[in-house]
Amino acid sequence: MLDRFAFWDTSAIIPLFCNQVVSPESRRMRRRFNELTIWWGTHVEVYSGVNRLHREGIVNEIQLQASLGKWEKVYATARVVQPGDAVLGIGASLTSQYDIRAMDAFQLAAALVWCGERPRKRPFVCADKRLGEAAISAGFNVISLL
Repeated sequence: MLDRFAFWDTSAIIPLFCNQVVSPESRRMRRRFNELTIWWGTHVEVYSGVNRLHREGIVNEIQLQASLGKWEKVYATARVVQPGDAVLGIGASLTSQYDIRAMDAFQLAAALVWCGERPRKRPFVCADKRLGEAAISAGFNVISLL
């Protein structure tokens, strides 16, 4: 069933493990789209985001370790779009096409590589307004957590 698969931006993944306003919706989408496709750099982005929440006092040490442990289990089963010339080339072109920054360009480029550059309304789970708008313009069905 195609509905199990979705591309997940980091902005939608961190709320799976760290309580945020969009966490209930993120977890609901995780049950719907249980097979995550992610960009290669998402692993570092998740670690960075969760550690930032810890530094800001939003999650304590126990929550930090639990969140990263849960992420590692999800990451072990995720489909990972590897870096390569296609992601690099598409990502570079997206920065002039849409109002997005470099890391978001990599996310969107990876999603486009995942679907062979034919989004055809494939699901793109996201909690980032600017990236979501770009993904909609590119042809994805953005599942916005906002």
